[in-house]
Amino acid sequence: MTVGIVGAGQLGRMLALAGYPLGLDFLCLDPARDAPAGQVAPLLNGAFTDPALLRELARRCEVVTFDWENVPGASLRALERGAQRPRIAPPAAALECGQDRVSEKRLFERLRIPTTRWRAVDSRASLDSALAAVGLPGVLKTRRLGYDGKGQALIRTRGDAARAFERLCTVPLLYEEWVPFDCEVSVIGARGARGETAVYPLCGNIHGAGILRVTRAPFGPPRWQRRAAQYLARVLTHFRYRGILTIEFFVRAGELIANEMAPRVHNSGHWTIEGAATSQFENHLRAILGLPLGATRARGYSAMLNLIGRIPPRARLLALDGVHLHDYGKQPRPGRKVGHVTVVEPSAAARDARARRLAAELAVGVRIS
Repeated sequence: MTVGIVGAGQLGRMLALAGYPLGLDFLCLDPARDAPAGQVAPLLNGAFTDPALLRELARRCEVVTFDWENVPGASLRALERGAQRPRIAPPAAALECGQDRVSEKRLFERLRIPTTRWRAVDSRASLDSALAAVGLPGVLKTRRLGYDGKGQALIRTRGDAARAFERLCTVPLLYEEWVPFDCEVSVIGARGARGETAVYPLCGNIHGAGILRVTRAPFGPPRWQRRAAQYLARVLTHFRYRGILTIEFFVRAGELIANEMAPRVHNSGHWTIEGAATSQFENHLRAILGLPLGATRARGYSAMLNLIGRIPPRARLLALDGVHLHDYGKQPRPGRKVGHVTVVEPSAAARDARARRLAAELAVGVRIS
């Protein structure tokens, strides 16, 4: 069976690597000739909107998924309308909702999932109204195409708002309150063909300059896990979802506040490759193919540290006891995720101590409490 992946980044690469032991084949579509997944799977090189390449993907694959949240929803809709009509999973509706922050906020509100106070912004007058309704400080964001901290600005004063609006106003925007959070967490789970679900232990995430730097799992008290799983289940059911879904939350005074969702495998779930009974990548494939979901229990206490900009000397990393290196095969570039390392320890205390040492060794640039 061949799985098509629209997008061939590191997530597509890890999907393929998880699927080969299951006897699966893969075919990716990506505009970049040097895309990471193209190093381990056949690659159709061209635009996500290329009709001929979409037809070829549909002809050669039984099911099509995606590895990037900004894949055009219209491309997936075109596959669904074509003569071959491969199954699309997760559903295009979930992808399109996650691409528009206003649609995403409205969904959270409809499903009674706490989120930030917000207003849509499409003019200076609507920005002024948003500032009056939501207050300062806040964050002005593009409604679409922002990730890893791109397309957003922290607003502390009305002067900040005016300058940010001039920079971002070529596209529709959203203004939301700034949340003085205690920590950030994410919940990752899979829903299968018959509506069965499997949820991973909660992830505790630390960002720097808008990019995820460190994830630890399991994280937080059981009540956070229960509440996050309840919210995740509402979204999975709403979309009749198939595959992996992630929701990121701020935690303030012990309460979870939904920030955004990602209808795909997620950076904060990379620890599951070594740290869970079944990785998020394998469970995504199981879910979209109608196979039984695998167990999501943790094998210990894991920490994942992203490698940003460059891979440190390989021998230096591999000399560290218990460190698992994942090199994405990308060219070095400032601010680019080029790989990650994972460790699994027998206790939370041992994991956190190990993560602090690794963060210092690798100059991650964030503080681990």
